[in-house]
Amino acid sequence: MGQKQEAIVREFLSAWGDGERAPDIEKIASMFAPDGQWALYIPGGPVIVGRDAIRAEIHRQLGYVSFPHCGTIHMVSNDRMVATERLDLFIRNGKTVQHALMAMFELDGDGLITAWREYFDTSDLSRQTGADPARLSGLEVAQA
Repeated sequence: MGQKQEAIVREFLSAWGDGERAPDIEKIASMFAPDGQWALYIPGGPVIVGRDAIRAEIHRQLGYVSFPHCGTIHMVSNDRMVATERLDLFIRNGKTVQHALMAMFELDGDGLITAWREYFDTSDLSRQTGADPARLSGLEVAQA
């Protein structure tokens, strides 16, 4: 149970890059349902809704990070949800940042992502990047 859903999430995570190539933004956006949601920085972060807004958020994030890699450690699923434990990497200001997180994906009957929620410790990111932790809970992170 859930193997098809896990394959979809693996393809989605791969589209973010391998640490050496840029994300495939169009592929990532197309894997969301038209009104799909991406909840950032749970708890308390913004919820990005719709493919156009998701594209814009990816472009915004790529303004201050590069060469992301989603490093899946564990993945579990059922017929409509996939949970991942990951150690992601990205480059910011020439420095490699390790980013431990959990993420939940909900998929519809067509295999499109209806919800993606990321859970992580923003203080860990601020420690590694020098960003103000209060700003990591919202969209101002780009200026941090």
